[in-house]
Amino acid sequence: MTAKSILSNLKSGQYAPIYLLHGEEPYYIDLITEYVEDKVLGEAEKAFNQAVLYGKDVDFKQVVDEARQFPMMATHRVIIIKEAQDMKTLTKLEKYAENPSPQSIVVIAYKHKKIDGRTKLAKNVSKKGILFESKKIYDNQLPGWITDACKSRKVSIDYEASVMLAEYLGTDLSKVSNEINKLLLNVKSNKITLADVQEQVGISKEYNVFEFQKALGTRNREKAFRIIEYFSDNVKSNPLPLILGNLYNYYSKLYITIHHLKSSDQQIQKLIGLPSPYFVGEYKSAAKNMGFTRIKSAFLALQRADLQSKGVGARSKDSKAILTELGLSLLYD
Repeated sequence: MTAKSILSNLKSGQYAPIYLLHGEEPYYIDLITEYVEDKVLGEAEKAFNQAVLYGKDVDFKQVVDEARQFPMMATHRVIIIKEAQDMKTLTKLEKYAENPSPQSIVVIAYKHKKIDGRTKLAKNVSKKGILFESKKIYDNQLPGWITDACKSRKVSIDYEASVMLAEYLGTDLSKVSNEINKLLLNVKSNKITLADVQEQVGISKEYNVFEFQKALGTRNREKAFRIIEYFSDNVKSNPLPLILGNLYNYYSKLYITIHHLKSSDQQIQKLIGLPSPYFVGEYKSAAKNMGFTRIKSAFLALQRADLQSKGVGARSKDSKAILTELGLSLLYD
């Protein structure tokens, strides 16, 4: 079951007696948990029928005691365990999960890691309630996720704008969602453009990772080093790990592209994870400009830069020095 279907069922009043929400991506766990906390009971009902507990402070017996009580002037009781990954006696809820109270809704929010599906707790929840894994999104899925998130808010977004957001913000879905909400407050149109993202999110129109990739792809050395200079002077908004991660994704796409230059644009689009074939020509041109040897060498240069950023084998941890050396490796034979 997906997060969307779980939320849809909740909104229509179809409740499971127990939910175990787990996984590396906290966004969906928070989304479902917050809906249950805010919407299932009315404000007057919450006072006597809702308990919000925290893993590090609660014992399984307290959870069971709360869940076995009868609701007072409400159809259900709601028991939420936040940060359940810190609950030492969590697995002891397996007996309750085997026979959960139909008059209670227990939500276990187990964030930042997977729970072992072989445990009795997980198996019992799967039989009697909802076991949901919130999986981390891949980088190449993020522009599509942004497009869908905008669509659900009744607006559209240009592909370039979605890619820019993805490149700049990374795969922290809560952060991305917050930025989309900010855009909606400030953009007075039902379509978000690249210019909107650059203006409202504070991304330089000329000096950003997107333009840096283009400069590398066209082997425009002058522009590339101007951008490196800008990144070095604005480290807070252009952190080195984010730049290196984006470049690794970029060269990974080029590596795939150069092996499929004879394929159609639609085939390449699917292989490198673009939502449309619109930018395939740019990747094909960059792959041809660089050639296989340079693309392959780029991964070694990126690995070296990553190690240097972590203080391994670096004379200096200075971001500018690492980026300059990386630029020289990528742009000069």
